[in-house]
Amino acid sequence: MNNKWKNKNFISALKNALNGVKYTLKTQRNLKIQLIISIIVIVISFLLKITYTEWAIIVLVIFMVFFSELFNTTIEIVVDMITTEYNESAKIAKDIAAGAVTLVSFASVIIGILIFLPKILEIA
Repeated sequence: MNNKWKNKNFISALKNALNGVKYTLKTQRNLKIQLIISIIVIVISFLLKITYTEWAIIVLVIFMVFFSELFNTTIEIVVDMITTEYNESAKIAKDIAAGAVTLVSFASVIIGILIFLPKILEIA
């Protein structure tokens, strides 16, 4: 079976995946904001000399936020492909996907507070 959408090899698959990230960075304001916040968090992490375990948690959280935003964008695009008219189910699907991003973002803020606040209080 010949599928024109199937990747021919790993390099092709990686290129397509990176194109997806690039597209999302170009078109989604929220991902740009999340990228800027992530850079700030990384700088703060270096300044506060967090542990390897804390680094692992920070990196995981950053990628989870990016993942959820990519997933949300995918849901929005697929819903828009299916219908151009207002549809309550389409709205709910988009709202749920946006809710997933919101929950991951809230969790990342809580994790940031748990990791950074004690270190900041030590300095103060």
